[in-house]
Amino acid sequence: KMGSGGLDLSQLSKNDILYIGFNQDQSCFAVGCRTGFRVYNCSPFKETFSRELEGGGIRHVEMLFRCNIFALVGAANNGRFPPNKVIIWDDQRRKDIGELSFRHEVKSVRLRRDKVVVVIEYKVLVYKFSDLVCTHEIDTVSNLKGLCALSPSSHQTVLACPGSHKGHVRVELFEARRTNKIEAHASHLSCLALNLDGSRLVTASEKGTILRVFDTHSGKPLQEVRRGAQAAQISSLSFNPTSTLLSCSSIRGTVHIFSISEDDAVRQTPDGGPPESAPKGGEEGPSSHTSNSRSSLAVLGGMVHYFSSQWSFAKFRVPETDALTVSCFSGEANQVMVLTSTGHIHTCSFDPDGAPGQDARATNTVSFLEQDKGQAGATDTAAAVEDD
Repeated sequence: KMGSGGLDLSQLSKNDILYIGFNQDQSCFAVGCRTGFRVYNCSPFKETFSRELEGGGIRHVEMLFRCNIFALVGAANNGRFPPNKVIIWDDQRRKDIGELSFRHEVKSVRLRRDKVVVVIEYKVLVYKFSDLVCTHEIDTVSNLKGLCALSPSSHQTVLACPGSHKGHVRVELFEARRTNKIEAHASHLSCLALNLDGSRLVTASEKGTILRVFDTHSGKPLQEVRRGAQAAQISSLSFNPTSTLLSCSSIRGTVHIFSISEDDAVRQTPDGGPPESAPKGGEEGPSSHTSNSRSSLAVLGGMVHYFSSQWSFAKFRVPETDALTVSCFSGEANQVMVLTSTGHIHTCSFDPDGAPGQDARATNTVSFLEQDKGQAGATDTAAAVEDD
């Protein structure tokens, strides 16, 4: 199951990892295991703590920035942490301080300092953190991936989730008391994410060839970029803190990095089909000087739009075979962190002034499962990536 906040790996039996995901500011990541959960600091890398919990594994660990409060969802039907409950865990006191129970399995959880958002298959439910009273109940299409994004900024509260029709996104602007409905794709959604202040939304469909960026307040499409020529399931999307870059992970083990413009507007096209028009504004990227690759081929017919699409300006392939990934931008400039289902974290560097289509370079790789061994070694080689 793949969402915008992390990866539920509970259906895999290759290792003890049931969940991997970053916190709201990407300074930490959490790992759900068959015996409990662990939290790691990203930079410098170190295990912050490990909790052994009786009663089955933990298949969702939602952090609240770097504080001691977590939302936990378990994997065992008859255990202390069943899949139909959200347990609010206070790690300082080493105990649960609240719970939310449902008739159906919980697909994902999102936290803010003032809200708890729970996703079940056909609903998104919003609760006040202070007393766990439900304030909003949103109907959605079938949402087995638990797709939901919640802006972490204290300045405004924005929530994005699937709408009532396939490919549609519902955006809740809580302070404005307004709902925007965006027809993002013709097919079902595969992934979505918000930037830090909730002003930008990025979406991918099940085909995964095209990513679309929208203004959440107007619902207007701002940019359309092409991940690859072949369809692939998108496992994570993430903006950098200034919303000028976007990372996209797929189940093919690749991470693509795109330059995001601020004011471009595009006409949407059917998923998998050629764009009707390239985004306006020429080929210049934002102030970071990065620019996505575009072909200069002049061909007749609809293919001209395909070749004028914006492609990623940097890409990276994880070396692990059949690894599922979730990626985000590091606190360091021009770096991406990639978590894998095999228990590794890769730190990758890219040149913002380099040639479009460049291969990002893995500067460090650590196995976070091998606690006693510390850093498991670093690599310094570029990983070649085919367009996927």
